[in-house]
Amino acid sequence: MNVIEKFGKFLGNTFPFWVLLISVCAFYKPDYFVWISPYIPILLGIVMFGMGLTLTVDDFKEVFRRPKEVTIGVIGHFVIMPLVAFFLSVLLRLPPEVAIGVILVGSCPSGTASNVMTFLAKGDVALAVSIASVSTILSPIVTPLLIILFAGKWTYIDPLNLIGSIVQVVIIPIILALIIKSFFRPFAKASEKVLPIVTVITIIIIISAVIAGSQQQLAQSGLLIFMVVVLHNGIGFLLGYLMAKLFKMDLAKRKAITMEVGIQNSGLGVAIAMSNFSPLAAVPSAIFSVWHNISGSILAALFSRMKEKK
Repeated sequence: MNVIEKFGKFLGNTFPFWVLLISVCAFYKPDYFVWISPYIPILLGIVMFGMGLTLTVDDFKEVFRRPKEVTIGVIGHFVIMPLVAFFLSVLLRLPPEVAIGVILVGSCPSGTASNVMTFLAKGDVALAVSIASVSTILSPIVTPLLIILFAGKWTYIDPLNLIGSIVQVVIIPIILALIIKSFFRPFAKASEKVLPIVTVITIIIIISAVIAGSQQQLAQSGLLIFMVVVLHNGIGFLLGYLMAKLFKMDLAKRKAITMEVGIQNSGLGVAIAMSNFSPLAAVPSAIFSVWHNISGSILAALFSRMKEKK
């Protein structure tokens, strides 16, 4: 393993620490970071471009090999997380901007971290990758519909702006990445070692901008938002596991479904919030980015010790 790969692995393993550090800096010195906010869609586009470079035809083969399991995972993801977000927002009587932010992150596709967590949990990685890939491709249509359906209780939502935001930060970068991967394979192959570093640093920069832009609101309601994010993520994991068990999937598949349901592409939630709503609406997604890496790692460690009962 060369220096770049080692550094990328180090950043990935210590990701929560760097996010917490930059969040504290951004909270106490917001002026140093708030200028980044207008560039968040571009930064997320860079992350999604990197994801596009890692996509392969094999990622979608599982859809045809076992369509039932992939369909269950995708539907479970897009049903459980938005519903949990909506009910938590109503039951806890969250302020409108916070409720919108929680529903935003709940309506996003599965996050790339879910594939890593499934691997660490000794789950069905091929199934996890397929669910994440399909949910990402469906997100320009499904995510806006879910946001309009559930967040419309608190504010008017322009569907065209929402769709435009997702196409800009998800679909276009992925398509560009696939084109480059097809015509410039040596470049795509060489960039794979650098991608983890670029992704982690970019996400850290995005989170710093969100924290800085909502510093005053965070001081008032930061603890409440953190509590909601923990509940949202935890309930998502639990219901994802129970759903997979209900459909009589084996343990490896249950692990994959659990991770794919409970872990979101929270960076997309940040970009949508900053483009269509407010910095405060982006905070739940920013906190989710940190928390699901911590909770996912803990759950993966527990899952890795579980064995199928005969």
